[in-house]
Amino acid sequence: MSRIGKATINIPTSATVEFANNVVTVKGNNIEMTQTLKQGFEVTIEEGVLSVVRPSDSKEDRSLHGLYRALINNMIIGVTEGFKKQLELVGVGYRASNQGQKLDLSLGFSHNILMEIPAEVKVETLTEKGKNPIITLSSHDNQLLGMIVAKIRGFRKPEPYKGKGIKFVGEIIRRKAGKSA
Repeated sequence: MSRIGKATINIPTSATVEFANNVVTVKGNNIEMTQTLKQGFEVTIEEGVLSVVRPSDSKEDRSLHGLYRALINNMIIGVTEGFKKQLELVGVGYRASNQGQKLDLSLGFSHNILMEIPAEVKVETLTEKGKNPIITLSSHDNQLLGMIVAKIRGFRKPEPYKGKGIKFVGEIIRRKAGKSA
């Protein structure tokens, strides 16, 4: 049995969870998120504890068991606390600024990169003299946030020789030695 799938989820008092017609609905802090489950999966809610029950021991059902539990847990965390990721731009002349939901990145290319961020994701940029620019992204949807962070990071992945690129705050880049003369 899936260790992740059989783990229970404690539902905080600020969130409400409903299950009807194979759709899980999580509400809290004026946010509502839904997830459709495969036919046969059951969600049981007893005394503020949620558990996901799979219909059979087939390979597909076993793989979806842990996935559905993790998705529901992320929805509950999203509507109560939210998710936040910070990116750091390391490199000479690398800059970031935002005007509302438009993110303007200067990453050493011949032109700046303009990226439109969806309304569900809040974006902030911080630039201090002598420090690397930091982009802070926060949202209630962990999946959408991860996709946007991956897209931004894909413009300039951190490289192992000089450590330049877009990396997570606190991430350690494994460095390689250059040519030995």
